[in-house]
Amino acid sequence: MKKHDTLVKLHDDKYYILASSSYADDRVLTLNYGDTFGIFDRWGDIKQFGTCSQGIYHQGTRFISDMELEINHYRPMLLSSNIKNENEMLSVDLTNPDISGDSNVVIPKGTLHISRSKFLQDGACHELIILYNYGSDSHELDLEITFDADFRDIFEVRGMERKKRGRLQSPFASGNNHIVVSYTGLDNIERQTNLHFDPAPASIKDNKVTYRIKLAPQGGTFSINCTSLFSVYANPVQFEPYFIAYDKIKSGMEKSKELVAEIYTDNEQFNNWINRSKSDLLSLLVQTPYGSYPYAGVPWYNTVFGRDGTFTALETLWVAPNIAKGVLLYQAARQATKILPLQDAEPGKILHEIRSGEMAETGEIPFKLYYGSIDTTPLFVVLAGQYLRRTDDLATIRNIWENILQALTWIKVYGDMDGDGFVEYQRKAESGLANQGWKDSHDSISHENGDLASFPIALCEVQGYVYDAKIQAAYMAQRLGHNEMAEQLTKEAQDLKQRFNEVFWDEQLGTYILALDGDKKPCRVVSSNVGHLLYSGIATPERAARAAQLLMSDNMFNGWGLRTLSSNAARYNPMSYHNGSVWPHDTAIAAYGMARYGMMEPAMRLMQGLFDASLFIELQRLPELFCGFPFRQGVAPTAYPVACSPQAWSVAAVFLLLQACLSISFDGYEKKLTLYKPTLPDYLKQVRISNLRFGNEQFELDMIKYEHDLGIHLVKKPEGWEIVTIK
Repeated sequence: MKKHDTLVKLHDDKYYILASSSYADDRVLTLNYGDTFGIFDRWGDIKQFGTCSQGIYHQGTRFISDMELEINHYRPMLLSSNIKNENEMLSVDLTNPDISGDSNVVIPKGTLHISRSKFLQDGACHELIILYNYGSDSHELDLEITFDADFRDIFEVRGMERKKRGRLQSPFASGNNHIVVSYTGLDNIERQTNLHFDPAPASIKDNKVTYRIKLAPQGGTFSINCTSLFSVYANPVQFEPYFIAYDKIKSGMEKSKELVAEIYTDNEQFNNWINRSKSDLLSLLVQTPYGSYPYAGVPWYNTVFGRDGTFTALETLWVAPNIAKGVLLYQAARQATKILPLQDAEPGKILHEIRSGEMAETGEIPFKLYYGSIDTTPLFVVLAGQYLRRTDDLATIRNIWENILQALTWIKVYGDMDGDGFVEYQRKAESGLANQGWKDSHDSISHENGDLASFPIALCEVQGYVYDAKIQAAYMAQRLGHNEMAEQLTKEAQDLKQRFNEVFWDEQLGTYILALDGDKKPCRVVSSNVGHLLYSGIATPERAARAAQLLMSDNMFNGWGLRTLSSNAARYNPMSYHNGSVWPHDTAIAAYGMARYGMMEPAMRLMQGLFDASLFIELQRLPELFCGFPFRQGVAPTAYPVACSPQAWSVAAVFLLLQACLSISFDGYEKKLTLYKPTLPDYLKQVRISNLRFGNEQFELDMIKYEHDLGIHLVKKPEGWEIVTIK
């Protein structure tokens, strides 16, 4: 996928994320909520090292770039820090070092406990600081909080240089407990950071507040509430006290849990993985006027992305169908209606991404509302059809039917640029993305000798998405009574499948080619894109088996997951973004595709690989990607330095993997839940699934693995439903 990764003209990639902006070595902790996210060090501070990315960001802008706590000019000693299990709170425990007076140690180390608790709301950061004296003497000390706000656009933080910036005003005190920092950008929009302190500090000077605290012996305490509010267009977020705001957060979290089915197994490590994934997924969901939409990932992609949102919805459709509904309605509302070259927009096309922030507003980047992806439009149709099968929500499909028809028209009129029956891409403006598939870095599509492919490019997986889109559209048309249209779409799908297998199959490689270049020359490299062909069903059974065998070879499967590019390829680099790294969502899609063709053993090997990888990764949170070095016993996967974490389609991968193993599918119209030759890996002996919803009703299933069988016990089902198990 990647989105235009950031921003300096480097190796011909305008949107490359500079390694100098990496936060991997800083041992940071992240929080996110809606349009707001924070990157903190382990002390709970925000400190800049070179061009580091720590800070609190809101709507694409860093509103706080520095915030540090000291006592008597000493930095406290770190005891521990962690993100709570439900992803809502950063909790930090600190103590004092030896604090000297004129000639003696006045406060011995370990005397004071300093607790810091932080959480975010959309447009606000709340912090509670509590000091506790365990010493036998009373102590007087100064607690200082310094801060700064640089209001840098996230694309600047990622590495893009700007010749000019707006006007930054110095901090000024408004009363005895309130500080304001303002910035007016080149877009003439004022952005403000407002800091509230309760109780009021002893002094406020420039960017520093000072508390003079006296702690009684053996239990003396002192508490400080610090609330940071971020406003755009002079629309301030309303101030709320810490505990009132936290109660609202917790209440909202409890309600959001109902969106996703509960899955419990007899393996605690697997439970930790799936529970963390669920918490991360919920933390990335943003409420829009159209329903829930999963933001792509923190920090670089904390916004709406079309492809990411669609794949996340597909990965979680069986356990959380309302996410798909929110994605469909949002994308339909933002569907392009005009030809706009700078935005790569054409009538019927589904968006690639939406950005806010100064550089989007001024047009320095084209991503305010950008349509430069070749696959989002067919995937929109795929999701609509799958959503209807899962939910039988014909009313929603009828509501967006015109959008679906416009998407199909775009595929035929604009997607197939040269009329050869395949969908290809070429950007319309130099400011846009060069490559517009999910592997969208500048060097991701190449020939076997390493030369980059010429444009326009027809990616193999995109043809699979188009095939699936026609199948799903035929189903929806039939359900809406458009029988002739359904027949025509089915025929078009069959014709595409036949022609695709004639053109894209390479007998010598033993798999499908990556793409056709602008001269219709095949890109004869082995890539993970082929896994998406199995997912879509465009591969023939025999060729699917051969392709899967190659995917599971040592050149592609590194023990953790599938490399994006074979280690035999000319451009292979395990540390690259798309030419040899491992992406969890990519591996999960291939696993599901293999299961679709009945290849359960390799599907479960891929699931095992990602599960094993999660055990080495902090919080068992699968990141956007990791490096593609070969598996080493007892050694963790090698981190990619600027990977997003959490990333929506990565944390959603576990749900698709489990669906692949169980081969579970829904037919909402026929009211039939089917498990086709379900299988559990050896490390799962029992699985319980509850709150698996169909409308206002729910399923509850227990599965127990025996030596030669899988027992399935139905605890609850909606009225009129049939459960079919095919073994």
